[in-house]
Amino acid sequence: MTNEKPTVLIVDDTPMNISVLVGLLKPDYRTVVAKDGEQALNRVFNGTVPDLILLDIMMPGIDGYEVCRQLKADPRTKNIPVIFISAMSDIGDEEKGLELGAVDYITKPISPPIVKARIRTHLAAAMQKQSLMHEVMLRTQELDKSRKELIRRLGLAAEYKDNETGLHVQRMAEYTRLIALELGFSEEDADTLASAAPMHDIGKLGIPDQILCKPGRLTEDEFEVIKSHPAIGGRILDNPDSELLKVAREVALYHHEKWDGSGYPHGLKGDDIPLVARIAALADVFDALVSVRPYKKAWSVEDALNLFEEQKGKHFDPQIVEAFQRVLPAVLEVKERLAET
Repeated sequence: MTNEKPTVLIVDDTPMNISVLVGLLKPDYRTVVAKDGEQALNRVFNGTVPDLILLDIMMPGIDGYEVCRQLKADPRTKNIPVIFISAMSDIGDEEKGLELGAVDYITKPISPPIVKARIRTHLAAAMQKQSLMHEVMLRTQELDKSRKELIRRLGLAAEYKDNETGLHVQRMAEYTRLIALELGFSEEDADTLASAAPMHDIGKLGIPDQILCKPGRLTEDEFEVIKSHPAIGGRILDNPDSELLKVAREVALYHHEKWDGSGYPHGLKGDDIPLVARIAALADVFDALVSVRPYKKAWSVEDALNLFEEQKGKHFDPQIVEAFQRVLPAVLEVKERLAET
């Protein structure tokens, strides 16, 4: 709703009824008229969305019940208050109208004071509901932002323990977003993955420092301990209570699985590996390859791409390798923007 007069859509096939209602409401409301159900739906979906609808039932073509049913089935219009105004006075007719989602039912002939009072009441209730929904949305956004920030910081903690920098998880997160969007993810789902990706190595918090930070070559037994970090990450993030934490758990638990089934901890193969984990795996490996580490020099981008081509269908999902190649210019822009200093 706006600071202007609220808009009331009057739907009735009788000109006299329309004239009476327009005359009654015009001093306080902006009125829009529709002479049948089809015209009413066209007004709502292709014109100005009304703040309230006065809806007759018995009309040629689409009746009022069907108009109400369609309005309540559409997310764009389901919250518009609908008041039936009808000559049908049977209690069953009123019950049916309310079951369809109408907020009120007024029988003809109308009483002008009652019509005006009911409209005021339901517009005020709708305004209060809208205000509450807005407040809930703001609080939800704030909670989501806090949750994402917590996940990012926990991801940083795992990276710092492994002698990495926080820029690794930032770059990796952006790479996953780009790949996900290229694969057809919605903006919201791609953002969820990018927010969850920094948690991929959270399980390293459970690996002893003398193994995780060992400067020399790991023994076979020590490497087996390192390989336990995805399972540890899965336990840390067990019983997720949001989509964000669910995705974070899948990434942490499965990002070392390989397309051909030779990965760990479960040896999953192909599409049995969650897609978000397959995306995160390639993003993580790319950044590790082209970045300097205490134990290696940075690979060239060309060498990394050659490895991906070689490992397509082995380590990596071929579809994700191809998507990564298509978004490579954007990937390189992120790599440059978030380069180590």
